[in-house]
Order: sequence, then C-alpha cells, then structure tokens
Amino acid sequence: MKINGHTRMAAVVANPIKHSLSPFIHNFTFDWTEENGVYLAWEIPAEHLAECVANVRNLGMYGINLSMPFKSAVLDFVDEQSEEVRLIGAANTIVNSQGKLVAYNTDGRGFFESLKPYDFQMRGEILTIIGGGGAAIAIIAQAALLGAKKINVLARPSASFEPLQHRLTALSVRTGIRIELISLSERFRLQSLLDESALLVNATSVGMDGVGMPLDEEVRILSSTLVIDIIYKVKETPFLKWAKRQGAQTENGLGMLIGQAAESFRLWTGKVMPTSQVKEALLREIENENKG
Repeated sequence: MKINGHTRMAAVVANPIKHSLSPFIHNFTFDWTEENGVYLAWEIPAEHLAECVANVRNLGMYGINLSMPFKSAVLDFVDEQSEEVRLIGAANTIVNSQGKLVAYNTDGRGFFESLKPYDFQMRGEILTIIGGGGAAIAIIAQAALLGAKKINVLARPSASFEPLQHRLTALSVRTGIRIELISLSERFRLQSLLDESALLVNATSVGMDGVGMPLDEEVRILSSTLVIDIIYKVKETPFLKWAKRQGAQTENGLGMLIGQAAESFRLWTGKVMPTSQVKEALLREIENENKG
C-alpha cells in the first residue's frame, strides 16, 4: 500500500475500539482492489463525536464505521438516513457523498449477503432469532424488509424484555411483518417455533466462552434449518455443534462481519470486496491473535 497526497481515509469510531478487526479487513481490501485509501481505528470520548463526524466532510474522507456507543447518537450529525436506519434508529456506516453525509446500517444487509452460498432467501420464510441487542435488531429489520413471513424473537425475561416488546411492536407496525417476542422460559412453545423456522440465529454473546448455550439442548431443530451464530472469534460455538449434530447447515459470524464491511466498502468506493480472500486472510489473523 502506497500512501501519498491522493490517499483518502476511512475509520471505525467507537469506545473501546482498539481490538477491532475492521482495519485489517479494509486495509487488505484497499490493497487488493488498488484503491488509494487507508482505514484507521479512532477511539474517542462521546463529547468529540460531532467534531469527528464533521471531519468526515472537512477532510474529504470516504466515511466512517461506527460501533457502540455511537450508533444512535451519530444520527444527530448526518444529512440523510437510509431506509433501514430510519427503521431501527441506528447506523454503523456514514458515507461522504460529495459533502453530504448519509447514514446506513450494513449489519442486516451484510448478514443476509453472507447467506448467499446457502442459496437462502428470506422472503416467505420464518426467522427465529435469539437476542434483542443491536445486531439482532438490524437482522430483524432487514428480514422484515426482505419479506419474511414471520419473525420469532427469543429473549430471557429481564428488565429489557418489555422495552424490547415495544420496539418490536413498532417494527412490526412499520413493516407489516408479524414479529413476536417469546420468553426463553417457555420451553414447550419453543419447540413449535423451531419446527417452523427456516433460519435460526444466535445474536447473543452466549457461547463466546466456548461453553455457554443460548437454548436448552433438549429442544430439537429440523435438519433443513440453516443455523447461524453471529459470534466469530470462536470457530464453532456449542450452539453450532448442537445444530450440526442434528444435521443442520451451520455458519459462525465471520460471514456477517465480512458482509457488513463489504457493503460499507461498496458504498464508499463503488468497488466489490474480495470476500473469499478477505476470509482466508482474516482466519489467519484470528488464529495468530488467539496464539498470542
């Protein structure tokens, strides 16, 4: 990679963010596609967010990615919002479109792009997803926009359960798609939900330790169900092992990580990310990190 007077910047902005794999993904892609750009990680305090976003325009940057805690706060500082951002109220990508700052959320798009090798189409199918955090909401919203027949959301009873119910109800009203929130404590009901699902997703951090399971292991799935765990730093979580033992096709979260990055890169540059090459390189990088 040659940096010169024509090099443009992109960055990921969050706090904390030094651990991010995004600089590796995007700098690899800038180099592969011969795009004269560089990608950095900026860890900033909340009071500097407005200035940081303004500099996307002032410095002629491609744009920025955002992670917690800035995905919603950034919307106060942009000029336009995409359909999915207006729907969920959070962005992970800002694009500098000739001085106009446009907010996108590529998490949901990237997730479903990553399912293309399985020839999976969400339209007319039922999604069951575990969790109600930011990644889950992005996937739910995109599934609704893609015409899902129904979306089941499984969550543990907690103080956040009722607010999540209100949020999902609003999403259902706005998209016209049936979205139901079900407690994970309703074990007998869970089995009927899993029996109807074409796609099952774990969008929680349970299993990150290589031990935890987000579902009771006694419930069963159909071998035709596609099962995804958005955790990517564990190659095969207990959840995926459980699904594989039942004959299901499984995939971890690496595809979503690369998919959302690929969509950001396309929005910034108009170029296609070499996702297969990125995945190979990223697997080596994660393996080296784990050894370290």
